[in-house]
Amino acid sequence: MTELDVPRLQRRLAAFAAARDWEQYHTPKNLAIALNVEAAELAEIFQWLTPEQSAAIMDDPASAHRVADEVADVLAYLLQFCQVVGVDPLAALAAKIDRNEQRFPPASPPKQDDCHSSE
Repeated sequence: MTELDVPRLQRRLAAFAAARDWEQYHTPKNLAIALNVEAAELAEIFQWLTPEQSAAIMDDPASAHRVADEVADVLAYLLQFCQVVGVDPLAALAAKIDRNEQRFPPASPPKQDDCHSSE
């Protein structure tokens, strides 16, 4: 089994595209659009499900396989996009989480006095 790390997966995806002469199509615009299309295909699986059905989707092997395939497609296009534009996806995610932690601090628990107010 190949080690699963981001740079190695990006190299495999690049080699796959190069072997088929697809690099010419892997522009930022095309990859962003392809990523959006694949994300829409993932959303389509859940489109008309109830919240309960969507929570249980991975219990059905056929549905679980479809979800996993679409997740793989989304991730493949995201990794290819990041490689083409020069974004380290893990560093970008870590930085975004840091910013969100500053922008959205945890809610403070209610003060004891507020919990039992008679007003």
